[in-house]
Amino acid sequence: MGTNVVLPAKLYGDSSLSSNTMLELYKDMLLGRNFEDMCAQMYYRGKMFGFVHLYSGQEAVSTGVIKALNDHDYVCSTYRDHVHALSKGVPSSLIMAELFGKETGCSHGRGGSMHIFSAPHNFLGGFAFIGEGIPIAIGAAFQSTYRAQVLNETQQMRVTACFFGDGTSNNGQFFECLNMAVLWKLPIIFVVENNHWAIGMAHNRSSSCPEIHKKASAFGLPGIEVDGMDVLAVREVACQAITRARAGEGPTLIEALTYRFRGHSLADPDELRSHQEKEAWLDRDPIKSFKNYLLLNAVVSEAIIQEINIQVKQEIDEAIKFALSSPEPKVQDLRRYLFAEDL
Repeated sequence: MGTNVVLPAKLYGDSSLSSNTMLELYKDMLLGRNFEDMCAQMYYRGKMFGFVHLYSGQEAVSTGVIKALNDHDYVCSTYRDHVHALSKGVPSSLIMAELFGKETGCSHGRGGSMHIFSAPHNFLGGFAFIGEGIPIAIGAAFQSTYRAQVLNETQQMRVTACFFGDGTSNNGQFFECLNMAVLWKLPIIFVVENNHWAIGMAHNRSSSCPEIHKKASAFGLPGIEVDGMDVLAVREVACQAITRARAGEGPTLIEALTYRFRGHSLADPDELRSHQEKEAWLDRDPIKSFKNYLLLNAVVSEAIIQEINIQVKQEIDEAIKFALSSPEPKVQDLRRYLFAEDL
């Protein structure tokens, strides 16, 4: 049977990482936050259309998991997908252009905010309907096993990280795919980003078993709860799950306790959550906490932190310029990309 492991909250207990790796983690989280902040500005200026769901506050989960993967591994996201794509290496300019609906976007302007996709980066896409991406992730994990067992591929086993929210854990796809993944010992990590609110419903009011990681025991895979505001704690459990998956030992369910600092979408006035609740989580900002840790433990200097801040702002500025100057899709190409094109 599976095991349910609850990791206690701790202050960045993994000190074995190099300073360069820690700086990479900090920069990735900062890039995600700055990108989302700029998205909000552009949306309210009328540069983006449709629904835009921001990831602000949850950066430690994306960075902690995805930066532990290899380039050939897969990531499957949700409609809150911008930062997952950034962590997977999709250039910020291509994501921003996609949000602007431009031809140069990573989905050629056809996907927009909720459907970021990049085949070169093994980013399987964002999915608008909750739970929709989990079967896709299962398919990616299955082909990894097929490559190894049937095609005798000698390359290291490809792992799939599948992200979804707490609301999805009550859907049928979640349970069906957990069962299938264990049955076939698929190399997949199910990452529940439990931000405690499924749109406007508090998680503890919508689930008979609010502790999502405990649901893993019914199917016989490890269920781990981790502090999703601690990037090193997330990375630690992610590395364990990745090692397990590559060794052919099957899937892992990780429940990362986190919080979104903005409303469900930029169209959400965010009036359902109490001010006290939001302030309590804002005090645990994963980027500020990790920055303080790096400085207090002399991992880096304030000058290096400032240099990273400047680099990130410059990258975001360049992404905006690229998106603004990129061409719109042509009307005559309306049906293009619906089907595979001849090579």
